[in-house]
Amino acid sequence: QVQLVESGGGLVQAGGSLRLSCAASGRTFSRSAMGWFRLPPGKEREFVAAISWSGGSTAYDDSVRGRFTISRDANKNTVYLQMNSLKPEDTAVYYCAVRNPGRVTTTTSRSEYPYWGQGTQVTVSS
Repeated sequence: QVQLVESGGGLVQAGGSLRLSCAASGRTFSRSAMGWFRLPPGKEREFVAAISWSGGSTAYDDSVRGRFTISRDANKNTVYLQMNSLKPEDTAVYYCAVRNPGRVTTTTSRSEYPYWGQGTQVTVSS
């Protein structure tokens, strides 16, 4: 099994920044792309960003492109989401997710990520 632990959420004013981290562990975690999704209040879970196993390819939702940056450590086991110029509409529970081993490319589809963290709350005040 794969375990994912997110951290870094909190309360921030509009225009501020936060950095989310997601540490992955587990013997089956190998050569997998990773992603961030979020669950805004009253809405469905939505794609935010994804990064390939190598880190050389990234994908972003249009709503965050240019403000958020996804990256991963050289050891490939930790992924980050740097969030700048935050807006109240970014308020959500943010989830880290991992694809199955060998699935090295990015995807925006929730169904392609079988492993999920517990989520971390991000609240942006106006």
